[in-house]
Amino acid sequence: MSRLFQTNTVRKVRELGGMWDFVTVPDGEIQLESLQYRYRLAVPGCWETHPELLTYSGRGVYRTKVTLEKRTSLRLVFKGVSHTANVFFNGKPVARHYNAYTAFDAVIRDVEAGTHELAVLVDNSFSEASSLHVPNDYYTYGGIIRPVMLEEIQELFVERIAFTPLKRLTTDAYIEADNEAENDTEIEAVSGSGQSGAGSWQAEIHACVRYPALSKKHTQLKLDAKLTATIAGQTLELGSVSLQPGDTASVGGIFSIDRVQAWSQENPSLYFLQVVVQIEGQAAPVDDLVERVGFRTVTTERGRIQLNGEDIVLQGFNRHEDHPLTGSAFPLPLMAQDLQLMLDMGANAVRTSHYPNDERFLDLCDEQGVLVWEENHARGLSIEQMRNPNFIWQCEQVNREMVEQHFNHPSIVIWAILNECASDLEEGRVHYKRQLEQIRAMDSSRPLTFASHHREQEICFDLADIVSCNLYPGWYGDEDPGELCDAARGWADAAGGAGKPMIMSEFGGDGHYGLRDPNRVRGTEERQADIIEANLQAYTSREYMSGMFIWQFCDCRVTEGTGWLLARAGTQNSKGIVDRYRRPKLAYEVVKKYFRGKVKVN
Repeated sequence: MSRLFQTNTVRKVRELGGMWDFVTVPDGEIQLESLQYRYRLAVPGCWETHPELLTYSGRGVYRTKVTLEKRTSLRLVFKGVSHTANVFFNGKPVARHYNAYTAFDAVIRDVEAGTHELAVLVDNSFSEASSLHVPNDYYTYGGIIRPVMLEEIQELFVERIAFTPLKRLTTDAYIEADNEAENDTEIEAVSGSGQSGAGSWQAEIHACVRYPALSKKHTQLKLDAKLTATIAGQTLELGSVSLQPGDTASVGGIFSIDRVQAWSQENPSLYFLQVVVQIEGQAAPVDDLVERVGFRTVTTERGRIQLNGEDIVLQGFNRHEDHPLTGSAFPLPLMAQDLQLMLDMGANAVRTSHYPNDERFLDLCDEQGVLVWEENHARGLSIEQMRNPNFIWQCEQVNREMVEQHFNHPSIVIWAILNECASDLEEGRVHYKRQLEQIRAMDSSRPLTFASHHREQEICFDLADIVSCNLYPGWYGDEDPGELCDAARGWADAAGGAGKPMIMSEFGGDGHYGLRDPNRVRGTEERQADIIEANLQAYTSREYMSGMFIWQFCDCRVTEGTGWLLARAGTQNSKGIVDRYRRPKLAYEVVKKYFRGKVKVN
């Protein structure tokens, strides 16, 4: 299961999960047909879950069999392979992809009925070929870490849909519930009033349709097709396209959609949007794609962040996809548990530090009204690392794939880039400007930011819509959190951030689970709880603050190495409010007290 809902009704889709053959392989050329597979590993999964591969870093090959009942064309969709994948179908290369945290596909023409071999060469090692996956304060697991889907496609298929809610046109005070669900593809919405009331919305809808050259006989065949969308019981004509083999085209426009409710934290109303493709002269549709969307707007005015025109304050956690039993390959129950624990503490937001998250987790956030800051994969890179010749194209790719693939999640309210990289240097500013402009050109409906730790040396805040600071008063320094926060506001204003919302994007301190001492020495749960309380008291009492994200939700594994960063005790970052097994520390109740508003602030 790659999503929490059915994504197709016309296209045949199945998951290639289960136990795959696996073998580690050395660097250099390999002969797939001569490999002797030693292990059976779960897919999706991390190879570190096997007792003989707990610390293995390098290359390995996964293999499985695919059986087809009839001749067809295939689209293989890999939701995440860590970190570089080379895909082979019957021994022939069909795809190559870099980055663990975004999806990619391979289209294979006219595959005969019968049994076929699918093999994936996976590499999680650090080298010059990888500018983003480097030794870091989290762990780069190896394996096929997210679901693999096999799709049977016809001549054309819908590659993606982009849904942008633009503005509310009218609001009805109340609409009977039976008017809210006029077909069986809509999620029932609870009627409301005010900003969450039902009414008419204006939205932009575009569908990208692709015509792969499926066989030699089709190389000169032009196809004319019509695309139709259905949402909230209404049918919309997106338009027509004329395609040659190998073409990809986008069609759509701006539409008014009636009798829908706004998506909000209190009332996260969701609607299914289905796009169907019909080829001229054929009675039956050839393909479809279903997305789940919400109607809401995100703005940054008067130095604050607004959801549907109302000021909001983001209160949440930085979260790594890391668990001692599963690594970064999260099953749905663990995703749900993480979100339930955050909600129990009163959080309304989560930051996907420091990479795009599994879409099933984003689906859960959509359903439960949790606001998401999602960011690309680039953390703590020096200017020397940013000079890697692969850095520009690898960042461009992850930015594009992140936005295109996660565009329709209403829970995502912020896009972000380049956490704690060289935004204090003119050479680094060139990269920040390029990447922010890239994302803004793809999606102008969400504000952009990046998290900086450069204090008064920051020079890129003028490029972003929100200023965000990573500061650790009480842990890496003895500053007063309130005074440091006020100073950070001044630094941001002087660096081009005046009039922009401000978020404290990281703060916290180590607390080793079970280590308790009334003397509150460093690393104890008591000392961590004190640090969290002092920070939350400062940030919740300042009117200019638009958000705060505790570092971090759960303890996580880090790369083993030397130096203060990579020599953490137990190879863990222990700043989690819960430990790796999700056991609450003393700071848990402190967070709940502030996030649930049980503390009166002056």
